[in-house]
Amino acid sequence: MPSVTANGMLLEYDEFGAPDAAAMLLIMGLGSQLIAWPRVFCRRLAEHGLRVIRFDNRDAGLSTKLDGVRVSVPLASLLNPPTDLASQVPYTLDDMAHDAVGLLDALQIDRAHIVGASMGGMIAQLVAANHAQRTITLTSIMSTSGNPKLPGPRAEVAQHMFLSRPRDSSLESAIDHYVQTWRLIGSPAYPLKDAELYERVRVELARSLYPQGFIRQYAAIAASGSRVDALRRITAPTLVIHGSDDPLVPVEGGRDTAANVNGSKLEIIDGMGHDFPGQLLPTLIESIARHAVAHRTT
Repeated sequence: MPSVTANGMLLEYDEFGAPDAAAMLLIMGLGSQLIAWPRVFCRRLAEHGLRVIRFDNRDAGLSTKLDGVRVSVPLASLLNPPTDLASQVPYTLDDMAHDAVGLLDALQIDRAHIVGASMGGMIAQLVAANHAQRTITLTSIMSTSGNPKLPGPRAEVAQHMFLSRPRDSSLESAIDHYVQTWRLIGSPAYPLKDAELYERVRVELARSLYPQGFIRQYAAIAASGSRVDALRRITAPTLVIHGSDDPLVPVEGGRDTAANVNGSKLEIIDGMGHDFPGQLLPTLIESIARHAVAHRTT
């Protein structure tokens, strides 16, 4: 896969579709890599006349890793972050939004459809709010406004993801941990079979296993606070997609995101959790592509 230097970071990316088609930038979530956007998902979006670009965020996959840079507060305290946390973390979501815009710069793309999932949705929101001239449309998936009044993850999810880490540094321990993660946050109406789940996790961790990046990225989320004011500045046509049964980012997060973006459209998908089950890919592709094509620019 190719890479570019953007905002001081080496960002690994790949793309699908014609190079002269309208660009769509896919931004992935916490600790996840570009391959978490399924290839079939990207290819089918590209079939709608789009140049689909997915990339590894900083501290994930094959992009720049900030080795040796520590977060000065314990991971557990990030669930209830202190007000001055931004001064204690190496970067915030604003920095990651600048990475995304820097990638567009490096690829000489003036404007793009911006699509983000989970933490990637938070980053996408900031791109749309702070870089309106670069944003054709926004699609925020399984994400939230950051409003501190909203409900957080289910207790068992928070315990597993943020308080219980793998028992040792071995690959097998990491695989077991991430398999359990997806069991906890996956779509209850569309569960994966164990063999498929293990294989998916093995493929991802074979490409990159970097738990330190997860911690720094989560610190960036915790330090960035509410985006409600930023959402109210967004002028790009906005689609908000959320699962009705999301145990990590409850559906109230999607509702609040949509409520704070003027003129946005909210789609809630029954039985969907915090993942992209294969059975729902056609629904997601159709919604995202329809939103982009409806606002196609020349």
